Amino acid sequence: MDYKLLTPGPLTTTKSVKQAMMVDHCTWDLEYKTITQEIRQKLLSLAGVSETEYTTILMQGSGSFGVESVLSSVIGPNDHVLICVNGAYGRRIVSMSERYKLTHTVYEVAEDEIPQATAISEMLEKDPSITAIAMVHSETTSGILNELEEIAKLAEDKGLLFIVDAMSSFGGIPIDVSALSIDFLISSSNKCIQGVPGFSFILAKRDQLEKRRNYARTVSLDLYDQYETMEKDGKWRFTSPTHTVLAFHQALKELDEEGGIYQRYMRYLTNNRLLRQKMEELGYQPFITKHQGPFITSFLYPKQAAFDFDNFYQHLKQNGFVIYPGKISTVDCFRIGNIGDIYPEDIHRLVKVIENYTEVAYAG
Repeated sequence: MDYKLLTPGPLTTTKSVKQAMMVDHCTWDLEYKTITQEIRQKLLSLAGVSETEYTTILMQGSGSFGVESVLSSVIGPNDHVLICVNGAYGRRIVSMSERYKLTHTVYEVAEDEIPQATAISEMLEKDPSITAIAMVHSETTSGILNELEEIAKLAEDKGLLFIVDAMSSFGGIPIDVSALSIDFLISSSNKCIQGVPGFSFILAKRDQLEKRRNYARTVSLDLYDQYETMEKDGKWRFTSPTHTVLAFHQALKELDEEGGIYQRYMRYLTNNRLLRQKMEELGYQPFITKHQGPFITSFLYPKQAAFDFDNFYQHLKQNGFVIYPGKISTVDCFRIGNIGDIYPEDIHRLVKVIENYTEVAYAG
């Protein structure tokens, strides 16, 4: 069945993005390497950064591979990372740090709260050995959007390395990477750019990359080696996901055709506001009340004993929509994403399907 993915990635792609994958490419071919270089340049342009200050590195694997590549490649033996956590993806950064035995401190707040610069400042005062801050921008555990500005300013003022997991936000909301002085920003091919899964990408400050060139703890995820090879002519070190790369190249063109990041952000924001409004009219309450991001929303299970998520999920799927179960650790939720090739008419149709389910499930 042809259905709409209402998830934060993989997501519903256009027919033209799918069509772009119908070509087989050799990884050594000049045309393919040129496409890789065009992608790298375009991502710098979308980030609003200069090629002299930043570079783009593409890395095989999902977004988590990109995050792990950064952590395992740039955190040195004398570094101490402060990890901001308010959801599963912040906790994943902690798990990676534990696995590599990186010196780290965890600053965790509730899943419906955002990390505060004032609290971070106090932690830095107490422990001057901290040299880096790592955080998630859009925490898709809940749909909350963490604020970057004050924390970025703190990192810059203190001379700390600033690592941002912008997996489900880059390309879908304006981020002034240079003004925020982000040292390493990680995102993925299957998120707001609206490509398909297969690789992550890292926007890296060249000076920090060079300074940390000998820290890599793995071969496959060695960020500097990947950068050095890719800088020459666009060649990936190991076999690249060629079809995914072609799809992403097409998706970048379609982002331009839509009007760029701001216009895409406005579409996502419209989708999200409409979704939350219509769901609340049906009695479904959002988990996040402040700092809701425009990408995905967590809804609390309704109080009616008749609600069964598996039945709800199957009803939606049979009617053309697939959603995510919840990841909130304290309460039962389900999540509905509104990014990808999704428009207000899709939201209206979804809500009608949910309304029909509600009427039948709670009848009597």
